[in-house]
Amino acid sequence: MSDQQSMSNQSNSPITYLGNSNIKRDGVEEEWTQDKINEYARCLKDPVYFAENYVKVISLDDGLVPFKLYPYQRKMVNHFNENRFSIVLACRQSGKSITSCAYLLWYAIFYPEKTVAILANKGATAKEMLGRITLMLENLPFFLQPGCKVLNKTSIEFSNNSKIISSSTSSSSIRGMSVSLLFLDEFAFVNNDSEFYTSTYPVISSGKDTKIVITSTPNGVGNVFHKLWEGAVQKTNNFHPFTVNWWDVPGRDEKWKQETIANTSELQFKQEYDVDFIGSGNTLISGNKLLSLQAENPIYEQDGVKVYERPNSESNYMMFVDVAKGRGQDYSTFNIIDVSSKPFRQVAVFRDNMMSPLLFPDVIYKYAKTYNEAYVVVESNDAGQVVCNGLYYELEYENVFVESAVKSGSIGVTMTRKIKRIGTSTIKDLVEQDQLLVRDADTILELSTFVAKGSSFEASTGNHDDLVMNLVLFGWFTSTPLFVDYTDVDIKKMMYEEQVKMIEDDMVPFGEIDNGLDRNVEVVDGDVWTHGDDNGQFGTFF
Repeated sequence: MSDQQSMSNQSNSPITYLGNSNIKRDGVEEEWTQDKINEYARCLKDPVYFAENYVKVISLDDGLVPFKLYPYQRKMVNHFNENRFSIVLACRQSGKSITSCAYLLWYAIFYPEKTVAILANKGATAKEMLGRITLMLENLPFFLQPGCKVLNKTSIEFSNNSKIISSSTSSSSIRGMSVSLLFLDEFAFVNNDSEFYTSTYPVISSGKDTKIVITSTPNGVGNVFHKLWEGAVQKTNNFHPFTVNWWDVPGRDEKWKQETIANTSELQFKQEYDVDFIGSGNTLISGNKLLSLQAENPIYEQDGVKVYERPNSESNYMMFVDVAKGRGQDYSTFNIIDVSSKPFRQVAVFRDNMMSPLLFPDVIYKYAKTYNEAYVVVESNDAGQVVCNGLYYELEYENVFVESAVKSGSIGVTMTRKIKRIGTSTIKDLVEQDQLLVRDADTILELSTFVAKGSSFEASTGNHDDLVMNLVLFGWFTSTPLFVDYTDVDIKKMMYEEQVKMIEDDMVPFGEIDNGLDRNVEVVDGDVWTHGDDNGQFGTFF
C-alpha cells in the first residue's frame, strides 16, 4: 500500500488503522462508560475471563466463533499467569498454541511497555501465531484495544508501547533486545536447541518480572526441551510443569485412541498423544531404559568435577579418561567407577572443554590418589598420549593401564573399532540390566543422544559423547582378563548368569493348580516335585 493510499484510508476512517475497520489506530481517545470500565477492570484481572468473553477464533466447522476454553485450557492460562517460568508438555491438536495466543494478546494489552517475543522452530509457524493474534485483536471491541502503531506480518506495536514480535529460533533472534515474555513453540523440534537456549536465556533471566513460556510435544529424549522438562518435574530448575494428555481433550475416548493407533502406530501415539519421551529408536540404550535413568544432585561440585560419593577406604575404584585438545570444542572427561560390588557405581565425573592436555594429568593424579590410588585407563589417541606420558613419567603415577611393556607409546589404550564395538555392546548390557548405576545428568544426556551411525555409535549432530566414551572404555576393559584379576569379577560370567536368571524367572510357575487331591509339593533345584505315596517316593509334577 502506498503512502497516499494510507493517508486516504486514515482520512476516510480517522479511528481505524490503515483502513482496517476492525483495528483502532494509535491516538484515538475512548469514551468510557461505567460498563466499559467494569469490563476493562475484570479483563485486566482475569485473562481467562478476557479469553472466553472477548476472544474469537476460527473453527473448521463453524467459522469465526467465541473462544470457549476447555477446563485444561483455563488451567493452562492461569498457569502462565501465575508462574514466571512455565513449560508445557502437550499432546497433538490440544489447542496449546491458540490458548497461548490468547494469553499473549492479553499480556500485551494489559501490561504497558512490554515486549512479547514469539519464537518457533520455523519462521512461518511464528508468523502464523502472530496472524492468529491479529485475528483476535480485530474482533475485540475498541474499548479493549489499546490502539495500534504498527501491524505487519512479523510484529504488532500498541499505543501502550507494548509490542509482539515473531521470528524463527536462532541464536541471534532476540539478542540485544529487552524481552518481557519469551514464548517458545514446539521447542523440542528446534535445531541447535542447546546453542539457541544458551544465547537466549540470559535475555530473560536478567529481569525480575520477565517470563518464559515453553510448549511442545515430545520429540525423543536428550534435547533441551526434554532436559528442561525433567528438571521441572524433579524440581531441579525454576520451571513449573503443565501436562496436557489426549484424554484431557473432550471427544477423545478409547475408541478414538484405537482408531488413531490404527491410522498411525502405537509408538507414534505414545509420543504424540500419550506425551511419552520415547527414544529415537537408534540410541545405544533403549528408550524405556533412558527414561528410567534418574540424575542425582552431586554432593560436591567445583572446577568441572562433580562428586556423587566420597571415597570409601574399603572400595576399589577405576578411572576412565578421554582427552580433548582444550580449545572449547570437545570435552576432556573422566569417570570414576566403584568396582567393589554390583551394581558398579559412577561416583565422580570431570568435564571441561578448556582443559589443556598439559594440565590434565595433574587433575587426574589428584582424584586418582583421592580415590584409593584408582586404577587409571586413558584413551591415548591424539592428545591422550601427552596425558599418558605426563601422568606416568612426570608425575610417576604407576597404577595406569599399560598396553605393552615392550611397545613404544603403549601407556593407555588406543581406541580402535574393535575396542569401541566391544565397549558399546558391554555398556549397553550393563546399563540396561542395572549392573552399572549412572547418576550424572550430563552422562545421561549424552547417553540419550548416543546413536547408531553406520556400523558404530556416536553423538548425534550438535551433541557430545565424551563422558559416554569413558563408559565405553570401561565396558571394553571389563571384558579383559586384567579386570577379572583386579576385581575378581568375571563380567561375561556375570552377564550370562543374569540372562539365565531372567529366563528361569520367566519360566517359574505362577502357582499350584488344585485338582482336588491332597498333595505335598517341594521345589528341588528349580524343579517342582510332589509326594507320590506314603513311602516318601517323589514323582515329577511339572
